[in-house]
Amino acid sequence: MRVMRTADDDFTREFEKIRARGDRIDEEVLRTVGEILRRVDEGGDAALLDLTERFDGIRLDATALEVQAAEMDRALDGIDGTTRNVLELSAERIEHYHRQQMAGSWFDRDEPGIILGQQVRPLERVGIYSPGGRAPYPSTVLMAAVPARVAGVEEVVLVTPARDGAVHPLILAAAKMAGVDRVFRIGGAQAVAALAYGTETVPRVDKIVGPGNIYVTMAKKMVYGRVAIDMIAGPSEILIICDGTADPDIVAADLLSQAEHDEMAGSMLLTPSEAFARAVADEVERQLLLLPRKEIAEKALARFGAAVVTDGIDEAIDIANGYAPEHLELMVSHPEEILGRIKHAGAIFLGMHTPEALGDYIAGPNHILPTGGTARFFSPLGVYDFVKRSSVISFSGTALRKYGPGAAAFAGLEGLDAHVRSLSLRLEKERA
Repeated sequence: MRVMRTADDDFTREFEKIRARGDRIDEEVLRTVGEILRRVDEGGDAALLDLTERFDGIRLDATALEVQAAEMDRALDGIDGTTRNVLELSAERIEHYHRQQMAGSWFDRDEPGIILGQQVRPLERVGIYSPGGRAPYPSTVLMAAVPARVAGVEEVVLVTPARDGAVHPLILAAAKMAGVDRVFRIGGAQAVAALAYGTETVPRVDKIVGPGNIYVTMAKKMVYGRVAIDMIAGPSEILIICDGTADPDIVAADLLSQAEHDEMAGSMLLTPSEAFARAVADEVERQLLLLPRKEIAEKALARFGAAVVTDGIDEAIDIANGYAPEHLELMVSHPEEILGRIKHAGAIFLGMHTPEALGDYIAGPNHILPTGGTARFFSPLGVYDFVKRSSVISFSGTALRKYGPGAAAFAGLEGLDAHVRSLSLRLEKERA
């Protein structure tokens, strides 16, 4: 793991290479995803089945696209007691945290004759994408489905790639536990297309949430507008601010926890102590040899990892705010004292005893987070992602007489005569 200094002449250029990873989209990916979307939109189940055989290597017929309820029941009943307890603990803590996010409808009489308000309603049907690549991620199922259920979504649909025609039992067990209504054994951009457009078998949803590879991410981006999406998620990342008081082996372990995700993952340390930076870098090299996913982590660290020596904690905070990381760990002696200065981060972890891995599974807050600097304007997945708001407006005749002339005058400024007439006719009747 390289050690860099903000005082180095080439720091800005090298740091930008790390920050900008994944920004450039391969034109071939765009063409491929566009063609997949078009085919599913036009061809429905037939296209979906053909693409599933082509990309996932499994041949299905339309009757086998959906996982039957009995299969979900068997998956949940078949897991051992320890695993079930872990899943239940995670689900309980996720539900407890997300219930605090509930926001109800409200109405206000700001003056006599006027009622203004907001009606909050859950989405009717949402689709969850759960990756099924190198390993199953039941945690993603819980993180997406539990908040949807807390919000009151009527129907939750899950899509996930099958391996040898079967969905991993841990995915099915988590889906059953979280109250998922329907599961389909499809993945990739074609699964996103099916959720966005609907087919003879797969229902069209109102919103698609959940992470995926570059093809899934681009498909979500391209169907936005036909359906809503949660965010544009890219490779995982962690940034750790240290004042030198943490244990280097702990910091190294946390950096590696993201590097092992994928070769595009970013792992960065910011510290004013060069001795500490080098100690962490050495520890990363030592622990790297112990990882089963060593090759993945090694490539990620070589391209997008760094221990950066800053001029002080203030500069580290400035760099972190510019980076807007998915995961930000504040491993300083008094993290609460600098928390208020953090402007942009998906999730913030305070102190030595709060590793990012805790947030992935058991803490309660959502682990589906904005990446690639999008924490500047995106938020973690939450209950608010599964509801929509309608404005409610009610004026009495007296209130109309008071505010109608102003509205008519404004409409006249914009040259909208029918708007003026809809107001003036009412005002004439009120004066009669």
